Amino acid sequence: MKKRDVVINVKDDEDVRPIAMLVQVASQYDSSVYIDCESKHVNAKSIMGMMSLALKNGQQVTVVADGEDEGQAVTGIEEYLTSSPASAAV
Repeated sequence: MKKRDVVINVKDDEDVRPIAMLVQVASQYDSSVYIDCESKHVNAKSIMGMMSLALKNGQQVTVVADGEDEGQAVTGIEEYLTSSPASAAV
């Protein structure tokens, strides 16, 4: 299991599309991928779960992955959450 704390650094946006993109990024990995935020532990491959987090710019989350490609999964999610283009906003 791999874990990494990440501070979200993306353009603020109320659009649902970036959340769907995050779910797509997580879904490309075979590993189980979760986002821990405050007391919530949410499956990053679940759009409804991710929407329930209401992630904001500057917020710290923990990316957790468990499986054969866990290292790549954590890195891929971190790169998405810390990219600044508008297309990557959460």
